[in-house]
Amino acid sequence: MAEAYIVAATRTAGGRRGGRLSGWHPVDLAATVIDSLVERIDVDPAAVDDVVLGCVSQVAEQSTNVARNAVLASKLPESVPGTSIDRQCGSSQQALHFAAQAVISGTMDIVVAGGVESMSRVPMFTPSSLPAKNGMGYYMSPRIRARYSMPEGEFSQFVGAETMARKYGLSRRQLDEYALLSHRRASAASRNGSFEAEILPVEVRFADGSGDGELHTIDEGIRFDATLDGIGAVKLLQEGGCISAANASQICDGATGVVVVSEQALKDHGLKPLARVHHMSVLGHDPVIVLEAPIPATARALKKAGMRIDDIDLFEVNEAFASVPLAWLQATGADPERMNVNGGAIALGHPLGASGTKLMTTLIHALIQRGKRYGLQTMCEGAGMANVTIVERL
Repeated sequence: MAEAYIVAATRTAGGRRGGRLSGWHPVDLAATVIDSLVERIDVDPAAVDDVVLGCVSQVAEQSTNVARNAVLASKLPESVPGTSIDRQCGSSQQALHFAAQAVISGTMDIVVAGGVESMSRVPMFTPSSLPAKNGMGYYMSPRIRARYSMPEGEFSQFVGAETMARKYGLSRRQLDEYALLSHRRASAASRNGSFEAEILPVEVRFADGSGDGELHTIDEGIRFDATLDGIGAVKLLQEGGCISAANASQICDGATGVVVVSEQALKDHGLKPLARVHHMSVLGHDPVIVLEAPIPATARALKKAGMRIDDIDLFEVNEAFASVPLAWLQATGADPERMNVNGGAIALGHPLGASGTKLMTTLIHALIQRGKRYGLQTMCEGAGMANVTIVERL
């Protein structure tokens, strides 16, 4: 069977809401990542067959096919097309899947897959809340409401996070301890240079236009002085619950991307693969609990790949809320020392549509640095879905 290879992977360091990337137009930020990826593989830009970008809030500056707009803002020729993907938080992971599927099918040889999200400039929920406020309706249709007995409610990730914690017997302290671990691992990775190979330095641009030419190279959300007491002091999102902003992912600005190529492209352009795409799948699950899908999706992916959980050397499980990776560990029996070894979204941020290839970039570089072979990535997605990708380092 034909194979798909990843030959380049990079990301911007995460920017906090209103922070060091908030002055970047998301199209230009994505274009900067695209340019860097093409420079890294050193091929004729016209050889790129397509650009597939994930983005969740496809409105305002991220509207009207953000992927094509990023191509037009980049150094790629106009002949290179682009298309935008919305699979909620798994959008750029799905972009990677579509790129790999195109390469495996033989219809394309070089595809840029990635994602972008400026949560400072296009706030979360804008695509649904803005039209609703202007009398244009809401995505929860009468049939959906009837099927899930929700006459007035909606699918809520916050409710799902609390439900996950209760279902898997997770306490506030456990969630806070995990959040502290995320910050400590991210702090260590940042200090020891583990992120240097994957981070693309870009100019600091605040929303007011300031920046003074400084380069943004360190994930802005990492709390290098985080303590359990400090995390525990943050107000709960729901009275009687256990989820707080401190044990959930951070709102984040960022762009990420990978280059996926065929074996023919490896030969034609003399490219060196970083990893091979070993398996890719996606699964739908309960949209009310929303966040549990990575658990059955992982089991299904391992079965389809003919692998066991212990065959995987490193895992990236998106830290949308601390209850998600902790429940995933409990259900899968995976070694916690192999999961999110450089921290996750609680410390590094979760730029929604960019997070899929962000996690993949970190996973590939961690496999390289640690001399490991197989990595598995999964994340919960809106309306109860989860993508799973298994890669083999080469």
